[in-house]
Amino acid sequence: MSQPAVEIERKFLVAMLPDLTGVQSDRIRQGYLTQPQDSVQVRLRAKGARHFLTVKGPGLMVRSEHETEIPEEAFAALWPATEGRRLCKTRWTGHLPCGARYELDLFDDRPLRLVEVEFDSEAAARRFAPPDWFGAEVTGDPAYANSTLATRGPVPG
Repeated sequence: MSQPAVEIERKFLVAMLPDLTGVQSDRIRQGYLTQPQDSVQVRLRAKGARHFLTVKGPGLMVRSEHETEIPEEAFAALWPATEGRRLCKTRWTGHLPCGARYELDLFDDRPLRLVEVEFDSEAAARRFAPPDWFGAEVTGDPAYANSTLATRGPVPG
């Protein structure tokens, strides 16, 4: 099972939590086989009973992404290699009034709340007007990349 080869997304801090009544949530554990400064990111993710291996290319708002579901045994064999580059979070997935799908992440080890919105095109991403509950945009800030968060600990403030 593969995802699209290109990911177009914008990422924001969360100014205030929206009403999450009826919004689906999943526990996610993820670890990185690569370092944040590497030219590509290789990530393992456990989401419920499913396990994934993802390779992401360089870029900020637009980058290549290849994700495939892997057997739990493969995940377990590779997981030790992510030591020191892991994070756990709860992801809430819902839809905005404009129809766009959002993913709101609440991290276990820090008071950080991030929301991402994926788009079908760069033009749609640029036109997007965030709702009031979104805070400052951090799309281009490497301090808020999951690969960085997994290695550096809590982001200040």
